[in-house]
Amino acid sequence: MFDSSEKRRMLSRWIIGTVACCILIYLGIRHIVNVAEAALWAVNQVKPLLIGVVLALILNVPMTLWESFLKKRLGMHKGVRALSITLSLLLVFGIFIAVAFLVIPELANALKLLVEILSDWLDKLARMDTSELLQETPFAAALTQIDIDWLSMKTQLEQWARNQSGVFVEQVMGAAGSVVSSTISGFIGLIFAIYIVSSKETLKRQTARLIRAWLPRRPGETLIHVCSVCAKIFRQFVAGQTIEAIILGTLCMAGMLLLQLPYAPMIGALVGVSALIPIVGAFVGTIVGTVMILTVSPVKAVVFIVFLLVLQQLEGNLIYPRVVGSKINLPAIWVLAAVTVGGNLAGPLGMLLGVPTASAGYALLKEATLDRERILRRFPRS
Repeated sequence: MFDSSEKRRMLSRWIIGTVACCILIYLGIRHIVNVAEAALWAVNQVKPLLIGVVLALILNVPMTLWESFLKKRLGMHKGVRALSITLSLLLVFGIFIAVAFLVIPELANALKLLVEILSDWLDKLARMDTSELLQETPFAAALTQIDIDWLSMKTQLEQWARNQSGVFVEQVMGAAGSVVSSTISGFIGLIFAIYIVSSKETLKRQTARLIRAWLPRRPGETLIHVCSVCAKIFRQFVAGQTIEAIILGTLCMAGMLLLQLPYAPMIGALVGVSALIPIVGAFVGTIVGTVMILTVSPVKAVVFIVFLLVLQQLEGNLIYPRVVGSKINLPAIWVLAAVTVGGNLAGPLGMLLGVPTASAGYALLKEATLDRERILRRFPRS
């Protein structure tokens, strides 16, 4: 039992803590702009480290699989961690580099060819305005009422293409500095990620010791549990999303080959990689694939759109819920919300990380709600 003096000290600490929290909340709301700027400044200062943490979480998934394979199948024990990290880096970056080399040159050629086709069509339409064959049609009188300067449209299209190419070059030159800065940050983050995955057991043990030594028991154990749940869900999400992307890309390539559509391997790889970003990635793959096929045949482009819409419905209703949905256990409406908010905050990276972050929050909130309901059943409110 506490004596009266101990009770007064506990009450005083509670009152002081409550008042301090209220003051901090008030000041934070009153100076929300300054707080946001300070937060962004702090994030920018540790940006390479944050990139390293994200890369470490991604690399940890294939690295764990490689370690298990090398130990069980090949009986290796020395140098397994270093070899697993090397193979994981080659696998992850090799996929993205290969897809980039496959898609970007062909996409540039497709856009150039599309502009040439449009220019040729405008030439033909301009010649049709004065052709005798057009004048003999039943709709000649109505068609002559439509005054369209096709040659002027062609000139404007060519001028726009030239202007856009110049603007693109200027933007590329202007972004060179930011690209160099991002490359340096990414390289530092990669080194940091390699250090994390190579010493993950030691770092995990040391972090747990620090939390238990410097934080009160209950908040410390809660923080350790939260970190454990987040790491588990992110690992499951990366594994499930990768499997789903491989399945979707393979089905897309196989279907395009059966329908005799062009660029089947290339677009299949693009659709698979873009599927790593939930919801939005499918639209990116559809748009880029349609532009590329449109340069070959507009009819085949329409067939591709219909095929991919059917495939996306199959993927969304059968593949994704079983491969990814069962792992992250997040309702579809919250997946959409997570992708939207994450994209607005951090672009494509935010879209990728938004779903596992929301899933971890959803799991922790559900767990806390169940604990709260269990307490209320034992001690109902008066």
